[in-house]
Amino acid sequence: MNPSSLRWKIAALVTLASTVVAAVVGLLVHRATWQRSLAIGEARAVAAIEKSLAVAGGPADVVSVEELPDALAAQLRPGERVVWYGLDHRDEPWVWAVQPYGDDGTQAVSTQISMGSELRGLYALDRNMAKAGLLALAGVVPVSVLAAELPNRRLRRVARTARRIAGGDLAARIGARGRDEIAGISAAVDSMAASLQHRLLAEQRFTADVAHDLRTPLMGLVAVAELLEEGETADLVRDRVRVLRTLVEDLLEVSRLDAGAEVAERVRVPLADLAAESAARVGVTARVLAAGTPVAETDPRRLDRVLANLVLNAHRHGAQPVEITVGDRLIEVRDRGPGFPPELLAEGPKRFRTGAAERGHGHGLGLTIALGQARVIGAELTLSNAPDGGAVATLRLPAG
Repeated sequence: MNPSSLRWKIAALVTLASTVVAAVVGLLVHRATWQRSLAIGEARAVAAIEKSLAVAGGPADVVSVEELPDALAAQLRPGERVVWYGLDHRDEPWVWAVQPYGDDGTQAVSTQISMGSELRGLYALDRNMAKAGLLALAGVVPVSVLAAELPNRRLRRVARTARRIAGGDLAARIGARGRDEIAGISAAVDSMAASLQHRLLAEQRFTADVAHDLRTPLMGLVAVAELLEEGETADLVRDRVRVLRTLVEDLLEVSRLDAGAEVAERVRVPLADLAAESAARVGVTARVLAAGTPVAETDPRRLDRVLANLVLNAHRHGAQPVEITVGDRLIEVRDRGPGFPPELLAEGPKRFRTGAAERGHGHGLGLTIALGQARVIGAELTLSNAPDGGAVATLRLPAG
């Protein structure tokens, strides 16, 4: 029953069009009927005056010009007959046929035909047409609402499917049939979803294959690095191996998130303590601001992964100080750097894309993992830039 829906707009348009058509047709019928009645009245008045003039011994309907209505008297000319419609002194409608009589111009032959019955009949016709128009609208409006429901239902189906696709269900399809514009939109949405699904699956397969193929040689590389003799070269190799190991672990985590195999295990978690521990675990100095001792029911391991990646991203790509503000089911991580690039805010995190050069370097997986783990625990992660500078990541946890 949404008054702004397309169904009601179509119904209102049909109602308006029907009303205009009924009004125009009624006006035309009104004018045609009155003109016909007036023509008949004028013909009767002319016939009556000709009959009066043809009477032997002179016409019997001779009146003083002063007795005629002023508007009619003003139109009299010597030798010219005037046929005029108007109201008498009692406001009754009449048709006059008047012809000047005599040489002094003070008299005229006048006949009158009453138009009262014709006018009352015209009013009755107008009422009947108005009633017929209202009855027609009473039938047209429900029919138009029902007729508009079919395309409206199809458009709602398109909208629901588009929302499902936007929510990550790329297997959703409309499957509409027909050759009209709605069918064209449906086919375009289905084609877009199929293309997105194909590309996303190819990207997920690539990530999973790379992660699994790198895992075995990486384990051997880690073992070999531990056997190196202590020294600057060995430390450098071990550092690079740790970076590579972190990358492979991130890739494996992304592939598990893509597969949808992750399940949250919820317990009551003190949010401020967990935020401080997450920052300390990744070696980032961050200031935790908490109002009281907020507690939420969530998966602590996955929440830790989300916060650790957000804090690490703020440390690497932003500037100190890094602040973690903890509230009731709300955690905000902020830095004082250049902020998130516009394309990241517009399109969201993308794997292997680090954004603008001024935000540092990396593999672009931290925010992707944070977003994926946030979805697993049912949280909402939004990225924005503070008005006074700096990137802001806001995590809203679901109600317990």
